[in-house]
Amino acid sequence: MPLRKAMSVVLVLPLLLAGLPSATAHTRSCARADLLFCEDFQSVPLGGATSLRWGVDTRHGTLTVEKAARGQRVLHVHTEANGRAFLRVDDFSAPGNSFYGRMRLKVDAFPKKPDWAHYTLVEATGQGSAEVVRPLGGQYVPTSGRALWGVGADGGPTGDWTNWRESAPSREDVWQCVEWRMDASDNRVELWFDGKPQPDLTVSTRSHGGNPVDFVFPAFDTVKIGWQLYQPNDGAYDLWVDDIALGSRRVGC
Repeated sequence: MPLRKAMSVVLVLPLLLAGLPSATAHTRSCARADLLFCEDFQSVPLGGATSLRWGVDTRHGTLTVEKAARGQRVLHVHTEANGRAFLRVDDFSAPGNSFYGRMRLKVDAFPKKPDWAHYTLVEATGQGSAEVVRPLGGQYVPTSGRALWGVGADGGPTGDWTNWRESAPSREDVWQCVEWRMDASDNRVELWFDGKPQPDLTVSTRSHGGNPVDFVFPAFDTVKIGWQLYQPNDGAYDLWVDDIALGSRRVGC
């Protein structure tokens, strides 16, 4: 191979691999002793997703463990219409009812109809409050012409709301590392994308997108990760999830 062509391959290859979940991440993803929950799917058999450490919640959807481009195993989430498919972490308990989360994900495509179509990827529930807290979700916003990330909630005193922002577009067909923090001291939810904070998505007790009452966490005991679309829709949705971790300290990307 000519030297010039060889150098081009050396320079371009890291850029091509940058968009894929890191294979080396699996060697350390679940090694930390302080994690409250971790799943990198490396020891989960290929095929229909099952584990003694977590459950499955589906309706018109499936969860499948499959190999990604670089050979590591990932969770393929597939739903039809406005179905749901979640990996469910039950009997969850976090010190002080506060915790961090981290996962890597790639969403094939976000809904573009109907207007204001609402989707959720992470949901946390528990005792003492009917609030369904959604640290990662979003909506198709017709006035913006695109899907936008937003923290939200439903079922409790604050009502059904999603605090989307135009500065946080939901990106399709690209691997991202998403982190979130649930801070019970102020019922605060914060987000990071690829290690960078997104402070305009932050919500808290008195600053949120719902009814003008306090937003208060339940005592978390369940965390669900996957996909749900809430409006009638004739499409199908696919995303891939890897390196899920919940911890009392920030996990990092």
